[in-house]
Amino acid sequence: MHAFDVLGDPVRRRVLELLVAGEHSSGDITAVIREEFGISQPGVSQHLRVLRETGFVSVRVDGPRRQYSLLAGPLQEVDAWLAPFRSFWGQRLDALGTELARGKRERRRDEQQQQRQQPGSGRPGSAAGEPEEIAAG
Repeated sequence: MHAFDVLGDPVRRRVLELLVAGEHSSGDITAVIREEFGISQPGVSQHLRVLRETGFVSVRVDGPRRQYSLLAGPLQEVDAWLAPFRSFWGQRLDALGTELARGKRERRRDEQQQQRQQPGSGRPGSAAGEPEEIAAG
């Protein structure tokens, strides 16, 4: 089974997400998956078997418990396959960052122009919105 076939299933992806934080018992994994997906214990066991057989996880027997851990191998293969696409996204994300920065500069410039155009904002010592004193003549 290809790595993307394994990762195509949302239950298996969720199991891997749980294991990123560290080792979990099959009981802990089953409890989370049952609550989130409504899958029975035998169903969760089938997903764990697929992950184990495809090398995504390892299992360690600890007394009556089975402890599952994430393995890097297949994820490194996925990462290597995605590598050529990163430049595609990187260029577009860089362009987006440039446009966002340009928009911020334009908003600041517009705000500064508006502040300069407000009545009384150009005279030293006066605040915008304060009434002007009229000289008695």
